[in-house]
Amino acid sequence: MNRKLKHSYYRNHDVEFLAKDLLGKVLYTNKNGQLTAGLITETEAYFGGDDKASHAFGKRRTARTEIMYGPGGFTYVYLCYGIHYLLNVVVSDSDDPKCVLIRAVEPYAGKEIIEERRKMPVTNAAVSSGPGSLSKALGIDGSFNKKDLNEDEIWVEDIGNRYAPEEIAAVPRVGIDYAKEHALLPLRFYIKDNKFVSKKVKFL
Repeated sequence: MNRKLKHSYYRNHDVEFLAKDLLGKVLYTNKNGQLTAGLITETEAYFGGDDKASHAFGKRRTARTEIMYGPGGFTYVYLCYGIHYLLNVVVSDSDDPKCVLIRAVEPYAGKEIIEERRKMPVTNAAVSSGPGSLSKALGIDGSFNKKDLNEDEIWVEDIGNRYAPEEIAAVPRVGIDYAKEHALLPLRFYIKDNKFVSKKVKFL
């Protein structure tokens, strides 16, 4: 049974829906023959040219962001602060530069490899909570940029997890104060009862 998400899934225009729907799906990487995977627990939506937090704000097109202007179903990986690689899933259609940042995963497969990469047990939430940490855990680096999510280096599978709206937190995005009012938009989503989340919010 092939559970890999198809290109048609990613070409949905509703980036908020996709950011929530990706929760509970499993992100796989195959690097140098080492298969690892994490259950997606946290995401952030970026809605393109009108989003002050997006690299494509103002319809900017550069060599780095050009992949965002292609059709959904590809990866956009960039180096943040010269330290951390961040994985984004490009969504929507061509010339509509929307993407979903994968912010955290729960170790799912290849746990011994993840522990070796991170020098900590997979029971420690820090192993893959936060976009830089999950990239290290799954071996994601600059070589994963512009990859087809329908191929065999990096992909996402639907294992049937579904969450009710009250099981998903919708809170402001993290680390984008420069985006002013857009920094306050509730476009970061995470599974409330999962410990593998970068930064939780207390709910009354």
